[in-house]
Amino acid sequence: MSNSKTGKPLSTSDSVGPSSRESVLNQAGGVVTDRYLVWMLARFIRPFWRDLLLVFLMLIGVTALSLLPPYLIQRAVDGPITAGDLDGLVPYGIIYFASILVLFLLRFGHTYLLQTVGQNALVNLRQALFEHILRQDMRFFNTTPVGQIVARLSNDIEALTELLSTSIVVVASNLVTMIGIIAVMFAINWQLALIGLSVLPIMTVLTVYFRRRIRSQSSLYHRVVGEYLAFINEQFNGMLVVQLFGRQQVSRDEFEHINRQYRDVHMRLRDMYTVYSSTLQLLTTVGLALVLYGGGQGVLAGWASLGMLIAFIQYTRRSFEPIMQLAEQFTQIQTALSAGERIARMLNVEPAIVDPPNPVAPGKLQQAITFDHVTFAYEQGHPVLRDVTLHIQPGQRVAIVGATGAGKTSLAGLLTRFHDVTTGSIRIGAQDVRDFTLAELRQRVTVVPQNPYCFNGTIADNLRLFDLSVTQEQMTAASQAACADRFIEKLPGGYDYPLLPGGANLSQGQRQLLALARALLHSPDSILILDEATSSIDTETEALIQEGLRTVLKNRTSLIIAHRLSTVRDADRIIVMQRGQIVEDGDHDTLLAQDGLYAQLYRRQFAQQGLTSSVSES
Repeated sequence: MSNSKTGKPLSTSDSVGPSSRESVLNQAGGVVTDRYLVWMLARFIRPFWRDLLLVFLMLIGVTALSLLPPYLIQRAVDGPITAGDLDGLVPYGIIYFASILVLFLLRFGHTYLLQTVGQNALVNLRQALFEHILRQDMRFFNTTPVGQIVARLSNDIEALTELLSTSIVVVASNLVTMIGIIAVMFAINWQLALIGLSVLPIMTVLTVYFRRRIRSQSSLYHRVVGEYLAFINEQFNGMLVVQLFGRQQVSRDEFEHINRQYRDVHMRLRDMYTVYSSTLQLLTTVGLALVLYGGGQGVLAGWASLGMLIAFIQYTRRSFEPIMQLAEQFTQIQTALSAGERIARMLNVEPAIVDPPNPVAPGKLQQAITFDHVTFAYEQGHPVLRDVTLHIQPGQRVAIVGATGAGKTSLAGLLTRFHDVTTGSIRIGAQDVRDFTLAELRQRVTVVPQNPYCFNGTIADNLRLFDLSVTQEQMTAASQAACADRFIEKLPGGYDYPLLPGGANLSQGQRQLLALARALLHSPDSILILDEATSSIDTETEALIQEGLRTVLKNRTSLIIAHRLSTVRDADRIIVMQRGQIVEDGDHDTLLAQDGLYAQLYRRQFAQQGLTSSVSES
């Protein structure tokens, strides 16, 4: 990632550095506090400190010029107007209008510059969050609903956008202005200043009171939004099941419940803001009334002039304006801080599967695989693999079969380090897989999954994976080797045929052939794992895949995970698994002769196809 302004690299660690982050979180008692959120945002804003310095200087100018008009009015009333000198008003009028013009230019400048800084900072934050999510392991994606991830990158970032582009401009300028006004009020007349600002402590207490409640309600609101997005995503992705089983009414009822919850939370948030804003308006009126009464008494008593009273009425009104504008931004600020809190928590989630501190240097690919007393559990105390020991020679084609839940796919996930072993080790050649970087390991081991995914784009885009350095000749060669060229050439436009999301306009078998060609294109010499690659396809497409595999798997170490035993009869070895352990190991004929679990599975599958006789002939 690069800094959007300077072009310099800005890594996730730059934005949320471990040592600083731990320090702040420890001081916060492990809780994501407002102080931590400010620190987090400051890390992204810091590259633009020169612009911020200019904004600060402009804010000082805005504050000074904002204080000037009431002072000019005081001087004009107590001077030329009281003396009846109309000509003496001309200089005051010229200065007044000139200050208004310069004030407009400064406000425009600091607002524009601060919004630009905010947007550039959010570019870096959005990029850092996306890259942070990309680094997560499969456990994160298996346990985090997609709706939550989408909400962090969309709704929550949008809330911070409003904070940095609008709210922070209002808050920063008004706070500086309010401090300047209070200082001038005390400098002119401390008695009137105390009268005019007497309601400020009450406003402060109310702000603290409502802040906690609005913040809590904002967090609940965004939690409901996340549930809403997750529900919509789930329903539309599962629409086939919804309609097939007539579940529309159940879906309507569930949506109505979430929809009403959405409305109720939003209404409570609105009610809190309305009460808070109305109370501040009432206190503002009371404050002005106190100034008018107390200042009038002062004019009559002689310790204040008429011009001073008029100026203080304006100063008092202006001192309340920042608080009123803050009230208008209050809900947005609390919503943004809630969003920032959720983003901070996601940025603090570290993947369990990471590159080693001292990875081995890339070398010549060795294709021997060893599982050495491997035990693995997704949840502690519930192992899915139990003391598995297996050695695969270079170039061997090994099939892994067994009932659902036997641990077949877990072996593939461990070899590619989507998960790490609980005990034992896995080696490629003589090297533990945990000694490779993840990128290097996954260059050495390629998986063709059971349900391959296709991205928006053309057939060529999905083969290249948007790598423009891949040539048409390379794509064609990989497609021919995988026998995918036969269906690609029949499509309108061939390799330029556009795919729908997920490859919805291709069949399951066509997506499998495309995935196989993609694996060959990007990792031509790697160990190949086929995870149930023919479990959901027709016999014609299966024959195509088998034809492609005869070329692809020649002299290549490969693991073929399968339920359909017809696809593994030609394997060099067949590993039979049961309840997380290897129970049989041999080729097809040897395992049939043993008349064990493999033979039972084989008879059970082929009896329905009238192939029982072939078992005895084998």
